Amino acid sequence: MLPGIATRRRFSDLSEQEILALAISSEEDDAQIYRNYAERLRKDYPASAQIFEAMAQEEDKHRHWLIERHKARFGEVIPLIRREHVAGFYARRPVWLVENLGLDRIREEAEAMEREAEAFYRRAAARTRDAETRKLLGDLAAAEAHHEKKAGDLAERHLDDDSRAAEDRAAHRQFILTWVQPGLAGLMDGSVSTLAPIFATAFATHDPWTTFLVGLAASVGAGISMGFTEAAHDDGVISGRGSPLKRGLASGVMTAIGGLGHALPYLIPDFWTATTIAIAVVFVELWAIAWIQNRFMETPFLRATFQVVLGGALVFASGVLIGGG
Repeated sequence: MLPGIATRRRFSDLSEQEILALAISSEEDDAQIYRNYAERLRKDYPASAQIFEAMAQEEDKHRHWLIERHKARFGEVIPLIRREHVAGFYARRPVWLVENLGLDRIREEAEAMEREAEAFYRRAAARTRDAETRKLLGDLAAAEAHHEKKAGDLAERHLDDDSRAAEDRAAHRQFILTWVQPGLAGLMDGSVSTLAPIFATAFATHDPWTTFLVGLAASVGAGISMGFTEAAHDDGVISGRGSPLKRGLASGVMTAIGGLGHALPYLIPDFWTATTIAIAVVFVELWAIAWIQNRFMETPFLRATFQVVLGGALVFASGVLIGGG
């Protein structure tokens, strides 16, 4: 098991007291994030800063209600449990630490925060048997939904492109979470991890057909493994990443494609011709990965290129050296 993973609790295993404690810590974190956003926007967008400050105060109020409910049911001592302690739970990315974060990006992050919080409270309300606690969690879900609308109203006040509706932003974000992220992870794994076995076999045997069979087996096996892993490790209910079946399909298919890209050239009988084409395909795959990271994940292109090309080059070199030796 990876360090830290074995100690994480599943949401379905949390007690009602632990759910309340998780809600309390989450409200505290979100209030601080909103205050950071308000401070960032105060100079150029004072009206928007006031909205985020008001949202932070609302989160403080929610936290107070939750604490009072915890005191009434379980006493003064609140268990220490945070988002990172729960497997599959949504995580807040520290984008508020990024310098020059634009209003558009802040608005999108705020909408996502409230959408995820609403989903959590609805899920939590379904888990509790106490009527008062259930009512409180349901009311908080409705309040978070109202906050999402309030965050979306920032577009109408300050953005130049008013035609981008909240539904389009939500659909685009969901597309990224459900298809692009798992697909990119699969493409990276398939393109890079299969380099060593394929080229090691090629340079060890100089037999294109054997190399193709090894590449086919490695690609299909990696695709099946990545697909099941992606689908099984997160059901998407709390994290909001969408259907595990869709994510598993995207990850598995792209993993297989990434490996088959440089395995298929070995259907060519001539070894050096097949190897030359396979190497060219590898460069195309690595550049495609860097472009996707830059286009959809907002990773600086030079950094994405350096990471992908360096990793691919190291794996390729290890395969050649092992096979040649």
